[in-house]
This record gives sequence, C-alpha cells and structure tokens, in this order.
Amino acid sequence: MFDFDHQLSLLPKSPGVYLMKNASGDIIYIGKAKVLRNRVRQYFQSPQRLDRKTQLMVSHVAEFDYIVTDTEVESLILEQNLIKENLPKYNINLKDDKRYPFIKITMKEDFPRVFMTRRLEKDGSRYFGPYTDVDSLAETLEYLKKNYPIRTCKRIIIAGGEPQRPCLNYHMGLCKAPCAGLISQEAYGGMIEEILQVLSGHEVRLNRTLKKQMEEAAQALRFEEAAALRDQLLALESVQRKQKIHFAQKDSDEDYIALAKDAEDTCIQVFFLREGKIKGREHFILKQTLDQAPEELLGEFLKSFYGKTAYIPSRIYVQETQDLALIASFLSLKKDAPVHLDLPLRGDKKRLLDLVEKNAQVTLSAFKGKILREAQLGEEALEQLAELLGLPQAPTRIESYDISNIAGVDSVGSLVVFENGKEKPSDYRRFRIKSVRGPDDVASLKEIMTRRFARGQQEIEALKTQDLAVDASKFSFFPDLILMDGGKGQIHAAQQVLQAFHLDIPVAGLVKDDRHRTRGILYEGREVPLKKNPNVLQFLTKIQDEVHRFAITYHRSLRKRTQIRSVLEDVPGIGPRRRKNLLLHFGSVAAIQEATAEALLKVPAMDKRSVASLMDFFHPKEGGPSEASTGPEQGNAKGSQGFG
Repeated sequence: MFDFDHQLSLLPKSPGVYLMKNASGDIIYIGKAKVLRNRVRQYFQSPQRLDRKTQLMVSHVAEFDYIVTDTEVESLILEQNLIKENLPKYNINLKDDKRYPFIKITMKEDFPRVFMTRRLEKDGSRYFGPYTDVDSLAETLEYLKKNYPIRTCKRIIIAGGEPQRPCLNYHMGLCKAPCAGLISQEAYGGMIEEILQVLSGHEVRLNRTLKKQMEEAAQALRFEEAAALRDQLLALESVQRKQKIHFAQKDSDEDYIALAKDAEDTCIQVFFLREGKIKGREHFILKQTLDQAPEELLGEFLKSFYGKTAYIPSRIYVQETQDLALIASFLSLKKDAPVHLDLPLRGDKKRLLDLVEKNAQVTLSAFKGKILREAQLGEEALEQLAELLGLPQAPTRIESYDISNIAGVDSVGSLVVFENGKEKPSDYRRFRIKSVRGPDDVASLKEIMTRRFARGQQEIEALKTQDLAVDASKFSFFPDLILMDGGKGQIHAAQQVLQAFHLDIPVAGLVKDDRHRTRGILYEGREVPLKKNPNVLQFLTKIQDEVHRFAITYHRSLRKRTQIRSVLEDVPGIGPRRRKNLLLHFGSVAAIQEATAEALLKVPAMDKRSVASLMDFFHPKEGGPSEASTGPEQGNAKGSQGFG
C-alpha cells in the first residue's frame, strides 16, 4: 500500500511536476507546482476547499509521483510534454484540437514551391496562417495556382543545372518548367514575390502594380496580356472581399480569447487576427467544468492550446487568468521570440474581447440546446425501439459489431457502444482477427465476441475478489441489446457466443435494401420495417454508420502500415535498422521523401551512400517522385483502445 503520510513528508520545497495515479497505476492527472510540498499537500487536506472535479479526481488517487525541476518555467514545459504523452483523464483535453493548416513557401529552394502543410518547421521556409477556414485556404491556393504557374512537383531543381524533361503540368500551362530551364530564376522569383505580397496582406500594393501593367499592355495593343491581367485583378479582389473585418494595425498578429461558463460546462472562443484582419475563429467546449474558477480554466486552456498549436502570435489578449507572466514566459520559449499576454481594460481591444465573449455565450447556449434536443430524440428513439421489439424496457447500453477486410487480408473487427442514445467512444474496441483465414465475416464475428465476453467475465470475477479496481475494468459492463450489421447468419453467430457464456442478451440485425440503406431490423426471426418510424431509423442508421466507420478506419490504418513497410523495403541499402531510425526521426514516409540530404545524414546509421540511394529512389532524375511514397495517416479515433 502507498504510504501517503510518509511520501507527503518527503516532498521537496522545489518547483516540479506531480503525477497522480489510480489503483491500476494509470496517470489520471498531471500538474506543475512552484513549490511541490505546498501544492501536492493541498489535495490531501480539507476536501471542502477543493472544487467538485478535483474532489472526484482525488477520490481515485492511489499514489502519486513527482519530478523536480530547476525553475517554474521548466516545470510548465515538462508538464505540457507529459500531458501530451499520457493524456490524463482529469487534465483539460481539447478533443477537437487540430493542427491547423498553413501555406508553406520553400524559400530555401532555388525554385520555391507553394503548398498546404500542417507541420510548422524551422527550415527557412515562409509560413502563412493558420487557416481555421479550410475553404478559404483552398480558394487562396486555387487563386495562386491559376495566376502563378509555379511548380508543384518535389523534384530537386538547381538553377543552372542539367535540364530535365518537363511534366504534364507544363503542357497544360500550369507550370513554367524550371526543371527544363524554360524560366530563369529571376523571373520565377518575381512570381514568388507577388505571392508573398498576396499572402502578407499587401494586396493594395499588388493591385496598383497589376493595374499599371494592364494599362501599359492595353496601350501597347497587347490585348490578350491586358485581359489576363484584368482577370487576375478581379480574382485578387474576390479573395480580398473574403475579409469583412479590418483593424488599423496592418502588421499585427494577435489572438483574442474569452470564455462563457454555466453550472456544468464552459465554452472558450478564440479569434485569430492576422495582418490586421480577422482570419478565423474557433471554439472549444470543456465539459463538466463544474465550479472550477474561470481564471483557472483559461490558464489551463492557454497552456494546452498553445502547447499543441504550430503557431503562436506575438500578442494574445485574454480575460483575467492565472499565472499570466509564467505562461507568457513558456510561450516565448516555445515561439523562440517574445510573446505578450495582455488584459485590455478599454479601447478597441477591450471591445473586440467583449465581442469574443459574446460569441462564446451564444455558442455555449447553442451547444446546450443541441445537447438537450439530441438527448430528447435519443430517449424517444430508445423507447420506440423497445416498443417495436417488445423489450421490457428501453435499452440503456447498446453494442454493435462489424468486420472489415479486403479478400480476407488484414481482417479486423470493431465494437462501438451507445449509452442513453449517445456514442461512448471511450468504450469502443478494435480487434485484429487471429484465428480466421480468408473473408469469413461470420466466423470473425464469433471470434471477436468470444474474446470480448471472455474478457468481461474475467474482469467480473476479478472485481468480486477485489483483484481489480472498478475504474480499471474495461469489459465488465454488458449490453442490454446487441446490434449486428447483418442478417440471420450474424445474429445466429452472436447467439451461439452468448449461449456459450450463459448470457441472456437480446440480439437484433440491421437489414439493408438494394441501395445499401437500412430498411428494417431483424429480431426473433421477423423483420420489423422502419419506414413508419423515422426517429428509430435515423438512430439505428447512426449506429450502423459509426460501427462501419470505426472498422474501416482501423483496417485502413493497418493497410497503410503494410504499404509503408513495403515502400522502404524497396530502397537498396536501407535495412531494418535504418528503416526504423528514419521513421522514428521523421514520423512518416512522406516526411522522409521531403527531407534534404543534409537532414537525412543526421539520422543514426545513415551514411552518404544510403542517403544517395534514398534520394535516387524518391527523386529519380527523370520523372517525378515515386508513386509509392505516400505516408501514413497519423493518429486514431480518440477514446479507442486496441485489444489483441
């Protein structure tokens, strides 16, 4: 047993990070402290002084650990790194957090490329963004593509180098073919300079230049050139009209952050101001914040949000928050440039922050209204479903299973759970099929259900003997209804598994029509049509779509891993050790393909010969890069856990 009194007495009077763990040894909360002894002791003294969420967290703490640092800023950096790695249950987790897209211009190349990326690197390139509105980004890139025929390939093109054969883009008029020496570096650089003006918000200067060029072309009777410049001007003005809110500070990059809170949840709203214009906004719903103080929530949000995002502006305006100076120091270190956190009290900045707060209030109200309506519809659907099937009461917990494979290759199974009419992603499970060879969905379903209920009964026995804590059990909650994505064969397979475990759980199947749409529900040998029950039909279709999506996503990730392995295995001189080091260093084959020779040489075990082999494979002198260079998708559905 963990001796709390003794361990509390050993706590140092130093800054550091503390890790709270449950009975299973899982980290459930990570925090930083200016003085570890004072901060950690607060959790285990008077519970009345703690907010409800903290009280709940402490009730699950079975032990704690800590790491000492030299300064409070170091403790904050370590805290954010550990949170990112462990995703503790009781820390703020921005589940809708994204890596926002940027427009990247590869300025270090003789003939730069312009493309979208979600990775912000210190590689000498110019980055513009982030873009929260992907449609706006797509329109901007489309404008650049139509008006500036720059290259999109990944060839290594050196000014004055040996000419290469131009690709199809040149013949379609989409590229000036610098690879073939058909445009000078200076002329190409002129196009890049105009693109920089567009993306930097200096469109007025570019407008004047284009109008002057158009007038000169018209006076010289070069009407086709004048018409092309006119079309470019109109397109540029269209891009400019997308910005409806302007501010005096033309060169300012600022974020404005405010929150709205009720008794249970919180909405935090962020407005992104770039080059004096509002480029986008984003909101985050933090559930079950209960009686946590707004300034504490805002401080935790700032650390979490900017600890993950690729770009940090030079100024951030917020409502009152905790640790303002400390967070500013943390963000300055991360940005490698000064970051100012301010609380505006009057003027335009205060009015804009008030507008952000108003938007947060409206968003929170809309969110609560949507949740209430969805809950009502879910309850109604469950009641109607129970009536249609003749169940004694509405099913609280529903489990649904599906199988995904291509000709029996990489066969996988998925389990999704709905509780009280809503998805419960934390209980989703994925299975790799072990005992079945070939495309046998029925046998595969029997395997994954056998594994699921065998594990469940093992956990129930462990709970009875107190060998397992309740919060550590993953499979001991059994469903009130099982839905199979199929007909009689799948239902019969499920019933056989349940009989083997002496379980009495109703099983139904979802039947589709000729157009692959849900038609009815099969239960106890009869098909119940759903055409006259649109609420139930919509609910069951949602379950069916979710289990299918979850299975397909897992299968696709396994397939891509196999493809990645085969791609690197095809490179001469790149053995298992080098493949592993390359993937660990760059994270994906796509990143390896984009890397320079200098960057590749920094990877352990790589030498000049292996780097040359890799560069020749991905960037042959004739033609574009290898088609087999597609990288993996990163990450999986949140809340999911692998099984087997």
